[in-house]
Amino acid sequence: MSIVTVAVVFHSGYGHTARQAESVARGASSVPNVRVHLLDVTDRGADFWTILDSADALVFGAPTYMGSASAEFRRFAEESATAWSSQAWRDKYAAGFTNSAGVNGDKLSTLQSFVVLAAQHGMHWVSLGLPPGWLYSANGSAEDLNRLGGFLGAMAQSPSDAPPAVSPSDSDLRTAEHLGRRVASTVSTARGREHAVAGAPAEA
Repeated sequence: MSIVTVAVVFHSGYGHTARQAESVARGASSVPNVRVHLLDVTDRGADFWTILDSADALVFGAPTYMGSASAEFRRFAEESATAWSSQAWRDKYAAGFTNSAGVNGDKLSTLQSFVVLAAQHGMHWVSLGLPPGWLYSANGSAEDLNRLGGFLGAMAQSPSDAPPAVSPSDSDLRTAEHLGRRVASTVSTARGREHAVAGAPAEA
């Protein structure tokens, strides 16, 4: 089995979204034969764009500020136009996660912007793949996976006065970990099928 590479590319203003990113990376790393790169858009090494161009999947992450992704992430998205012009990310897989202080916080707006970014690059979007938890049923709990009820990606909530050492909650971090594992598994399965088809004998 060949190695699958997942790049978690994110911005974190105060450290809360960074914890989410680390959980996504941990989930992806739990899948066999997967290599994960954790990339902060504000700390770009010389090989930053090379890693993204060669990865099998990109997982976008940013805090939701004033109803949209942070300015630092949007700057990265705009600069990805070079990759768009060469179609370097076409047919890769993509997913996303976000965090805000409010329980709603218009996080869906941020995830939708990630979907559009991925679509513009010709990528395949991987959803969260979890039913809503917590308030969806009378037996729900704040400890449920997907407690905030997102579908496009992983959502987290961090009170504005809570340090990243204690927030996001464990359930939000486990939800992010689930997303990373789902992305890595999806890509691994797809790549395995591609290799199987490529290695199949030609019909007579």
